[in-house]
Amino acid sequence: MADSKAAGGDEPAGGRVSLGAQAREAVRQRIVDRRYPMGSRLVEREIAEELRMSRVPVREALRALTAEGLLELSPHSGVRVRTLERADVGHLYEVWEPLAVQASSLAARRVAAGGDPAGLARLRALLARAEHAAAADQGQREVGAHTAFHEQIVTLAGNPLLARTMEQLSWQLQLIFGMREESAQMRAQHAEMFRHIAAGDAQLAAASTLLHVRDSRAAALRSLFGDG
Repeated sequence: MADSKAAGGDEPAGGRVSLGAQAREAVRQRIVDRRYPMGSRLVEREIAEELRMSRVPVREALRALTAEGLLELSPHSGVRVRTLERADVGHLYEVWEPLAVQASSLAARRVAAGGDPAGLARLRALLARAEHAAAADQGQREVGAHTAFHEQIVTLAGNPLLARTMEQLSWQLQLIFGMREESAQMRAQHAEMFRHIAAGDAQLAAASTLLHVRDSRAAALRSLFGDG
């Protein structure tokens, strides 16, 4: 998973991010933080005016986000923010669960072998950032820190293929994290995951992550559909 990064293909020679990539990032962030709620219609002209861009990069952004699954195209109502159904949440967690468990296991093994102490320090810092945000009642900041925490575990795992696979899920997960209650239980589970990874215990890191992902799924279903 990538922490709000544009794909490398969006950066022209010289390292400058294209207008299309900038527009995609801006629209994507507005979907994740719910300024563009699920089901809302997105009008190309209005977004271009809001972003102070021409309509061409905005059109590119809407096409890209439709391909990512955050938007959907209706023949009668144009482009809308995708409304997540129960099956969508189930499918996402079915894919994320084994990948998240494997990432934690690999991260713990790498720590046990003495690899990437700086990466472990970043993981600790993200855990602290989430705790500070929770104490200050800054919900969106806490969601961002928790998303980055999961992304950093993937980075710490040191498997590029796993990282590329998880990147495809990043924004859909962040969207769900933003709608799910960030409870004290979720925070405690992150702390436990960190302890096991920092101790280099792959088995307990995997087990604690499995529990966390399943509880996260239950919390998402409660928040979105009132389950339980």
